[in-house]
Amino acid sequence: MERIRMNLPKGPDTLCFDKDEFMKEDFDVDHFVSDCRKRVQLEELRGDLELYYKLLKTAMVELINKDYADFVNLSTNLVGMDKALNQLSVPLGQLREEVLSLRSSVSEGIRAVDERMCKQEDIRKKKVIVEQIVESHPDGLEIMYAKLLEFVPHHCRLLREVTGGAISSEKGNTVPGYDFLVNSVWPEIVRGLEEKLPSLFNPGNPDAFHEKYTVSMDFVRAFEQQCGSQASVRRLRAHPAYHSFNNKWNLPVYFQIRFREIAGSLEAALTGVLADAPAGSPFCLLASHRTWSGLQRCWSAKMFLPGLTHRLWRLTLQLLARYSGFVRELLLRPISNESAKDIKKPLVTGSKDPSVTQGNGEDQGSGPSETKPTVSISSTQLVYVVADLDKLQEQLPELLETIKPKLEMIGFKNFSSISAALEDSQTSLSACVPALSNRIIQDLSESCFSYLKSALEVPRLYRRTNKEVPTAASSYVDSALKPFHQLQSGHKDKLKQAIIRQWLEGALSESTHKYYETVSDVLSSVRKMEESLKRLKQARRSSPANPVGPSGGGMSDDDKIRLQLALDVEYLGEQIQKMGLATKDIKSFPALAELVAAAKDQATAEQP
Repeated sequence: MERIRMNLPKGPDTLCFDKDEFMKEDFDVDHFVSDCRKRVQLEELRGDLELYYKLLKTAMVELINKDYADFVNLSTNLVGMDKALNQLSVPLGQLREEVLSLRSSVSEGIRAVDERMCKQEDIRKKKVIVEQIVESHPDGLEIMYAKLLEFVPHHCRLLREVTGGAISSEKGNTVPGYDFLVNSVWPEIVRGLEEKLPSLFNPGNPDAFHEKYTVSMDFVRAFEQQCGSQASVRRLRAHPAYHSFNNKWNLPVYFQIRFREIAGSLEAALTGVLADAPAGSPFCLLASHRTWSGLQRCWSAKMFLPGLTHRLWRLTLQLLARYSGFVRELLLRPISNESAKDIKKPLVTGSKDPSVTQGNGEDQGSGPSETKPTVSISSTQLVYVVADLDKLQEQLPELLETIKPKLEMIGFKNFSSISAALEDSQTSLSACVPALSNRIIQDLSESCFSYLKSALEVPRLYRRTNKEVPTAASSYVDSALKPFHQLQSGHKDKLKQAIIRQWLEGALSESTHKYYETVSDVLSSVRKMEESLKRLKQARRSSPANPVGPSGGGMSDDDKIRLQLALDVEYLGEQIQKMGLATKDIKSFPALAELVAAAKDQATAEQP
């Protein structure tokens, strides 16, 4: 049970402890004293405690004095309480009697309702008898007429007017060809619904309208089954009352309401910044989730109506086309630098003052423009789009299986045309994947090379620095591979491995090609510098201050640069293989490996 919080009096600010410590449930004297001794001596603690004790004592006395009068008058206030309680007993007894009387009235009402229900059941049984008469006595319309009069007396006049020329009470036979259910019962049912229940046909509430329409059509089918013959059913469907009843249901208005619901929800997800799909969805983005939800709703039991099949099929194709167009629009959005906080400056091992930084060429849209700034898209969201496209294409066959039974309900058999239309939509979606993949590959390649180009910094780290001979790869290689590791580990449950492999090979091929050119330029520059220093040495015929070759038995700065680049490329190849890729499948990497291998041989060959 929670303790009641008490407000202790505030003490001087010079106290060595917090007064609220005493009110804690886990207050411990030893811990309190030990904690205070860390700040003050025991004499000062004792003095503060005595001071606060006096404050507490004074506050307690003031509290008692404040409510002293209430304490004294407590017993006085209770005098005469028994008389007040006795006065309440009389009205409470009256209230009890009234409640019992009300309970008796409710019980009588329940009995009356039960009696009415019994009468309704009796009427239902009589209706069954009428149906049996129709089936067993096709010529006994006069008998059925008499039975109808027993439970529908308010229809006596109408029935007499309708059947007066068809039934002869004197002869006891019927006029051949008269359809009583079609010409008498059905018009009465329709007239009663149209006059007594006009709200039945109101499409304002689409859920209620769907339920009422479905129940009504079930009733119509059940009524048709009671007609007894196909000819009677045809006469029923040709009857003006039948057409009047069907025309009362405003299916186009109902569809427009549903259309606005689905299209509005989808457009809200397609506009502006992309949002993630809700938890539990098979999709990554809200736009994809609502597209699939809209397709499912079109053919769900709570929305589908046979009379709207053609409209729902058109809406299905429109949703797929809208999503396909939306994906194409995403291709025009600039890629946002979502990892800018992590990708700041590509560094090299041992570098304290790197001069190579990653440029930011994005246009933030801060300047004036005639159109609205384009909303950017992150590289992760591009990956999500590809994953959702793949998932949506996988589920389209499932949608087709859902549609087929609905088409069979209206007698549609040409499923090949339906399949072909869905295949066209699927092809339109598939056509977006290559362009998306190219953008993802380009973004991965640029992120990777933004670090690999730090190879340009390697010469500065070794020239005239007297650094040790390199034995490990530079840190920029691990930084360059980080986006690839994130792709493999972060999206392996969303994407097929074949797609991930394609992206990795493509991005590595592009970035390695640029890396090859960078390393080649560095090695060429080193060679030129080395040759220039050699010519200078020969011209002076003396040893330079910073020797090119080995000095004191060590490796020259130029050879250290060659060796460092060779270590970097070798490590890059090892990491590529750990990602499950073959270095031979990465364009320019074999040539890069040969380039640094030759440089490494040159560096080691010059050693004694």
